[in-house]
Amino acid sequence: MKLITEQNNDIEVLTEEKDGKKSTYIKGVFLQTEITNRNGRMYKFDTMNREVSKYNEEFVNRGRALGELGHPEGPTLNLDRVSHKIVELYPEGTNFIGKAKLMETPMGKIAKSLLEEGVQLGVSSRGLGSIKKEGSCSVVADDFILSTAADIVADPSAPDAFVEGIYEGREWVTVDGKFKEQQIEEIKAAIDNAPTPQELQERKISAFASFLRSI
Repeated sequence: MKLITEQNNDIEVLTEEKDGKKSTYIKGVFLQTEITNRNGRMYKFDTMNREVSKYNEEFVNRGRALGELGHPEGPTLNLDRVSHKIVELYPEGTNFIGKAKLMETPMGKIAKSLLEEGVQLGVSSRGLGSIKKEGSCSVVADDFILSTAADIVADPSAPDAFVEGIYEGREWVTVDGKFKEQQIEEIKAAIDNAPTPQELQERKISAFASFLRSI
């Protein structure tokens, strides 16, 4: 399965006051379906609606729907980069509207500061799934899993190919209920299954050489 990211920029900034304390929220279209997006991909509404329902049940309703500031490199959450908590996610037509509260974490404070300085921010969703071609469109298949409904990102003016080169070039697998890079798991399996000590040493050297080529 590949990591798939999408960006949306039509985000509204809200300030709400309760018991004398002000909180900053962002609200807007977090997810889009039934339309070919700027990355040439399309999500089926039924697939996304299923995943949003699960995401609401498992994360939003339990106060665990967290997002990061910036572009994470994998499907898992990095707690040291958490900037906001998603408090609402619901369908509106073929889109899904989200609302997220900026938190008093280091990354949340950075996001608030950027907004106060007039920086345009957008949101980026993360999910795992396979893609199939239907004519000129790449359709996200029914195996799609929504990982994070919204990370906060700067207005993505860089070419989409740059994002795809970072995020979609990696394959991910589930190991003991956790997402891990497939290449790492394949290397680990090859080392663990080496038939002889000599073969084990050769596979370790090969793995180290591959690592050096990747940096």
